[in-house]
Order: sequence, then C-alpha cells, then structure tokens
Amino acid sequence: MTLEMLEKKEHVLVKKAGVEVERAKEFTRAKNKRAAIQCLKRKRLYEQQVEQLGNFQLRIHDQMIMLEGAKATTETVDALRTGAAAMKAMQKATNIDDVDKTMDDINEQTENMKQIQEALSTPIGAASDFDEDELEAELEELEGAELEEQLLEPPIVVPRPSVPQPTRPTPQKNTAEEDEFAALQAEMAL
Repeated sequence: MTLEMLEKKEHVLVKKAGVEVERAKEFTRAKNKRAAIQCLKRKRLYEQQVEQLGNFQLRIHDQMIMLEGAKATTETVDALRTGAAAMKAMQKATNIDDVDKTMDDINEQTENMKQIQEALSTPIGAASDFDEDELEAELEELEGAELEEQLLEPPIVVPRPSVPQPTRPTPQKNTAEEDEFAALQAEMAL
C-alpha cells in the first residue's frame, strides 16, 4: 500500500530526472547554457526526492520487521503463559505428600512381594537341615570310586585313521594284472 505508492512516486521522479537530462542536452546543443543549468538543477531536486523516498521505504521496511518481531515475541510469551498455567494446574492436582505416600505404598508392596517370592522359592526341608560333614564324606567316597574305576579299565586304543590312496582314473578295460594290482593296493590301504 504505502510502499507501492512510494515506489510509484520514485519511478515517476526517476523518469522526470531523465527528461531533465535530455532537455539539458538539447539546450546545450542550442548553446543555451542558462536553461541547461536550470534543467540540471531540477534533475538534482528530483534525485533528492528519490533519495528521500528511498529513506522512507527503508523506514517502513524497518518498521515492518520490528512489528513482525514484536508479534513473534508476543506469541512466544502467550505460549509460555499458557504452559505455566497448565503446569500450575497440574501441580495443584498433585500434592507432594500424596506422591510420598504413593511411593511408600509401592516400596512396601514391592518388599512384601519379595518376601513372598523368597518364601515360595525355599525348598521343602531346606538345605540347612543337611550336615556339611556328611556331604563332604559322601563326595570323597564318590571321588575314590571314580578313581578306582579309571585305574581298573583297560587302556583305550585309539585307531589310527587310514590314509586314502589317490585313485587314478581307470581305463574302460582292465587287464587281469591291473585288477590284481588294484586289489592289492586296496588291501594295503586298510
């Protein structure tokens, strides 16, 4: 709106300044120095007005930027106020004493559950009923019996793996000697 009007005025003034330059050139060709200088003076006045309009436009742009910034600031502050009010309402609904009591209840119930689980996991006739000395004597007997068995068993012989002989492609017809030779090689491989 205002910017557009200022831009149109600026455009008109730039054209008028251009016209004055052309007129000054015509008067110079006609050797009318006084009239040419008058045209150049008017051209300078138009240029000053153009510069003034440019400053007006800058001020308007500056004002627009400031207004946009103020709007963003106002919206931010409003959002913060809304958030603070919501948080305040939530805190009123939640009392710290209620939170402490709830946490105590949770801890108590957790402890009760642990005790129940421990009671259920303890075997019937608990391990503390066994005599440690008796258990150690039984373990020694087992170890002695195991050692005796190992000594009485015959040594285990581990067979050596046989090494397979590379096989040659055999021709379609074998002679009797070749068959005998192949059988001998097979026996030796065992």
